Amino acid sequence: MPGTRNTGVVALSGIAVAALLTVIGHLEVNDDLNPWALTISDFAVSDRGGVIDVAMVVLALATVAVMYGLRRTGPPPGRAVDLLLGAWVAGLLLAAVVPTNEPGTAMTTAAYLHRYASVVAFLALPAGGWLLARRDQLTPAARWLRGLAVASLVLAAAMMWSAYPGERVLIGLAERLLILTEVGVLTAVALVLARSGSSTRVVAV
Repeated sequence: MPGTRNTGVVALSGIAVAALLTVIGHLEVNDDLNPWALTISDFAVSDRGGVIDVAMVVLALATVAVMYGLRRTGPPPGRAVDLLLGAWVAGLLLAAVVPTNEPGTAMTTAAYLHRYASVVAFLALPAGGWLLARRDQLTPAARWLRGLAVASLVLAAAMMWSAYPGERVLIGLAERLLILTEVGVLTAVALVLARSGSSTRVVAV
């Protein structure tokens, strides 16, 4: 379906732009910030309203394009997938709008809201990816979706351990690996949509 292909291409373009903006954001911030010890949100708050915040919004919009493309391939993905992908989108947008605290300062109410929005997003996307692996349309990417979903959940657990009992040891590294796997989930789905050439019967989740 041409419309589905176009939606996949739009999603892939959005993912690529978000990745580029994130790299630019890392290069623009203060050289004293350590990417292995600090999260991407720590970088973003040092350049409030900068390209990293924009990258989160772009990634959320790319996800919306993926959701739209999935609906064009057949029956709706199902309420569970809609809720999980919707939670990822909402978490990204909320994290972009509500900043975390500056590194080394006390947590504020806004910072806690930012943190828990991020946690919800990080857990929702791999769960949604796992369910999407059951769709006939996404059979070519099913193994990737399941593998990336499991890797994302393992890395999310590692990040949460670092954030609490681990005293933030390598939290930046864990988060960046987590984001890579989660963006990989979106990319796998978008690639299948972009390569879609005909309508296929889809099993709703």
